[in-house]
Amino acid sequence: MALSNEIGQKGKYSILQNAKGEIMIMMDSRLGGPENPRFIYDGGETALLYRSQESSVAFRKIDVGARSPLKSVSEVLVVEIEGNDVEREYIVPVRLVKDVNNLIIS
Repeated sequence: MALSNEIGQKGKYSILQNAKGEIMIMMDSRLGGPENPRFIYDGGETALLYRSQESSVAFRKIDVGARSPLKSVSEVLVVEIEGNDVEREYIVPVRLVKDVNNLIIS
């Protein structure tokens, strides 16, 4: 199954961790809501958020300090921002793979 790559079509993202070790990813909102979303990661500098059959988002150049925490959680909270408002937020399970780049169309 091929996944689209929306990198560059929308702005920046932030990966945050609270004192409990929980991860939140803030990003610009996308059209349509998530349907059975998955966060696919291999521990490197790239991750993929599969939102639905029509929408996925590649996160590139993930900070070195965020890589180990991302690999150690079973889920992340995704917050989509529109302007200064929260458009939607949802919990996404993390799926670890060998090489996430094999799933991304360049």
